Amino acid sequence: MKLFVGLGNPGADYAGHRHNIGFMAVDRIAADHGFGPWKRDFKGRVSEGRLGAEKVVLLKPETFMNASGEAVQSAMAFYKLSPGDITVFHDELDLAPGKLRYKLAGGHAGHNGLRSIHAQIGEAYGRVRLGIGHPGHKDAVAGYVLHNFAKVEQDWLDDLLRGISDGAVALAEGDAPRFLNAVALRMAPPKDKAAAVPEPKTSAAATAVTAVEGLSALQRLAQRFRG
Repeated sequence: MKLFVGLGNPGADYAGHRHNIGFMAVDRIAADHGFGPWKRDFKGRVSEGRLGAEKVVLLKPETFMNASGEAVQSAMAFYKLSPGDITVFHDELDLAPGKLRYKLAGGHAGHNGLRSIHAQIGEAYGRVRLGIGHPGHKDAVAGYVLHNFAKVEQDWLDDLLRGISDGAVALAEGDAPRFLNAVALRMAPPKDKAAAVPEPKTSAAATAVTAVEGLSALQRLAQRFRG
């Protein structure tokens, strides 16, 4: 079993904010892959389903961002999971809008949601970093992340969420490079659509491998040739 956690703030007033892109990601997975209805549990909302052969629980903490770890720890304890079974989707200021990176373990880089999760379960979990860009000055960050995506951003946002959904099965199976390939194909599809293949072994694959952070060269090689 795997636990996919989307980070954000609960309530309609926050729904379209950049800070809520993690919620948007798991919502898209749930809708596209036929997950069950969202129910209140573990200080949040959960939806259960399958991604390929893997049973997956989706979680959206309703504790507000700064206390996200409470919901994650509660669900982790109930399902008897380890941190390695958990993947967190969150906004990332240090990545350009539409960019995505996968990272295994490591620091929280000042993100309040990750800081809370670190405090509850440690750092040995996966995270999908969803680029939203930086407003340019640290004093503008709060207003920037707690504001809706602009209309001109909707196209890349939709492509990014579609790509995450496309690659969700691979992510649940632990194949981060294949997950990243799926996102890359949505964000920059081949010009000749007839030449597209499900799992390209061209530059998209190479790009995906280099985007997996926190893995040794040997681990990346194992990921690449898994299955």
